[in-house]
Amino acid sequence: MTVRVLLVDDQPLLRTGFRMILEAEQDIAVVGEAGDGLQAIDQVRALQPDVVLMDIRMPRMDGVEATRQITGPGRDGPAKVLVLTTFDLDEYVVEALRAGASGFLLKDAPANELVQAIRVVAAGEAMLAPSVTRRLLDKYADHLPSGEEPVPNTLHTLTEREVEVLKLVARGLSNAEIAADLFVSETTVKTHVGHVLTKLGLRDRVQAAVYAYESGLVRPGAQ
Repeated sequence: MTVRVLLVDDQPLLRTGFRMILEAEQDIAVVGEAGDGLQAIDQVRALQPDVVLMDIRMPRMDGVEATRQITGPGRDGPAKVLVLTTFDLDEYVVEALRAGASGFLLKDAPANELVQAIRVVAAGEAMLAPSVTRRLLDKYADHLPSGEEPVPNTLHTLTEREVEVLKLVARGLSNAEIAADLFVSETTVKTHVGHVLTKLGLRDRVQAAVYAYESGLVRPGAQ
């Protein structure tokens, strides 16, 4: 299968560079480009890409709002958003993840990392290593609840074991590490993670981690 990619960045030179890298891969096709968020939304509707490589800071409409409109309820297609940022742990990345992005990548990442990120996101996975998820959320702990807020009703739909798994996902553990911690198989963990995402209406484990922090289930810095 060929992964259809839309490039969104207000700098034409960067878009050209990304296009050259991606078009060298047999399983990736760049189907279009956009210079701002509004153009991106129009292009997603017209071109139906699998992955949108999205810059954050752009004129007219930024990447966060564009991501929200592309991945939100009633979206026209299954496009997934991979956010590009200039700075590691950019504060806007948190907002982009909350808006529905499937992960983020630094603009100066090596070409092979960009290609791998496109494939990972297209496959429905999150492009954030567990350790990065934890570091990202801890970095912006001030933006998250104190943990004293009421637990949301949706959390009560989870079984006790699913809550355990959600806590471990939020703390940055991989499926294999969760399996070892709970003395179950990795397949069982994948099943639990899938149930958590479905019950809470989340796209991937990145959003699950954000949910766990926002709901107060996990406190920043807690072990």
